[in-house]
Amino acid sequence: MDAIERPTFATDAKRRIYEYVERHGTVKRNVLFTVVSLPASEFETQLEELKTDGYLEEAGGTLRLTFEFGAVETFETDEFEYAIRPARQSDFEGLVETIRDVSAEETYVVAEVIAEQLLYEDAVTRHNTVRSRVFFVATIDGDVVGWTHLDLPQLDHVRETARQTVGVKEAYRGHGIGNKLLHRGIEWAEANGYRKVYNSVPIVNDRALEFLTNHGWNTEAIRREHYTIDGEYVDEVTMAYEL
Repeated sequence: MDAIERPTFATDAKRRIYEYVERHGTVKRNVLFTVVSLPASEFETQLEELKTDGYLEEAGGTLRLTFEFGAVETFETDEFEYAIRPARQSDFEGLVETIRDVSAEETYVVAEVIAEQLLYEDAVTRHNTVRSRVFFVATIDGDVVGWTHLDLPQLDHVRETARQTVGVKEAYRGHGIGNKLLHRGIEWAEANGYRKVYNSVPIVNDRALEFLTNHGWNTEAIRREHYTIDGEYVDEVTMAYEL
């Protein structure tokens, strides 16, 4: 299963099993069996079919969504080696910490919202009939130091556009990590048939606006006085990249 495939289910039991795993990120098999309240034989049959059909995968008795959206890439700088890869549920705490770290030092309201969504939903990847999201992370020695995120609506009228965010912890900037993350997200979107990605930031976030402009993004819209920051009304700039 990939993130642009809208999930469909032949039975209500399959839907219930999948939706519980989707909402929780990872679920132990025995917990899932208790929650969905199905006869043991039916539970096993429906679960195995979901795994065979590519909706779920299992490792060590833990179930998670199956996604095919990229491999691990490694890069070297003069100071360290880092990897960029699809985010896992095990990255949850590091991902939230990194997003909060970036949004605390800069005015990046969309990133703040994403961090709050992660905490509320307690799941990194989402994929249902309404919306999907995927994350790629940059890691050093297994620790998350940066991310890029794609918010992917499932509604037909907007399925060709995706919102992208990107950020790197201050201590690791200046090594090209943000560039690699941004391009990784764009490459994934282009490979999956999207025609445009966009990002919205307050007009006072000079660093983000310069970063996107330098990578070929264009200003698409301005919403006047959209934010209240430090008691001042601040415009929002929406920038877009055509694929």
